Amino acid sequence: GSRVEWKGGLIEQIREALEQYQSVFVFRCANLRNNAFKELKATLADSSRFFMGSNKVMQVALGKGPEDEQRDGLHQLAEHVRGHAGMVFTNLTKEDVESAMAKYEVSDYARTGTVARETIVVEKGPVHGPHGGLMEHTLEPTLRKNGMPTKLNRGVIELLADHALCKEGEHISPQGAILLRLFGHELATFKMDLLCGWHDGGDFEVYECAEDVDGDDSMDGDDDRFKDDGISSSMMLPTELMHVESGPAVAKLARGKDEGSQGARGPARKAKKPAKGGRGR
Repeated sequence: GSRVEWKGGLIEQIREALEQYQSVFVFRCANLRNNAFKELKATLADSSRFFMGSNKVMQVALGKGPEDEQRDGLHQLAEHVRGHAGMVFTNLTKEDVESAMAKYEVSDYARTGTVARETIVVEKGPVHGPHGGLMEHTLEPTLRKNGMPTKLNRGVIELLADHALCKEGEHISPQGAILLRLFGHELATFKMDLLCGWHDGGDFEVYECAEDVDGDDSMDGDDDRFKDDGISSSMMLPTELMHVESGPAVAKLARGKDEGSQGARGPARKAKKPAKGGRGR
């Protein structure tokens, strides 16, 4: 079927790229944001070609050991293709690739299932919004629905106890992701780090960033990093909130969602949808 063809196609494309470019770098990617990644690829299109896909397929394309590697020393590169990894084939120097990647780092709202890099607590008392003033009273039901113990007091939202939106080192919950957005906390940074490089002629080097790679292979061949969290798609941040600026626009959408929008549909049916759907590659 097409899956086999796709794998064959990826292997062929990688081996063709080996003919065309002088260097190959493996990079680690955190908090992938497709738009920024597309812009980076477009910027470097004349000199470079990026690959992200199944790690196992990419390893096969390079060769996993000295006996099947496509060029001298390539199997050492293959060992670093794990976790949230990709490869860039290029005629640029390491420094040029790194400075291009740095230009496309973007801060964004963390998505459900991301590990929080800090603890964010809203303190009890009158609730303030991202702009510093009191949060619009119309948002009170949304805060309550997402787990905050609130009440309206003469038109002011009051929080009855300190409430953590997320805790450092723990996965951000669906409610937490919505609240972080409402309070304007951008906890995710899309960034790419080079782990190692191979140059025509067999030179291979490992860079500092490779030291702190978690040996996380859960991303192999699958773009769904929530599949083991038991989070059904109905609990995810609604798609229309995914790319909205914080503040009034979110407030408006949130209000529209108050009228028990899950209704009788319930989570069970929606969860069956394959994770790949609607990604619009």
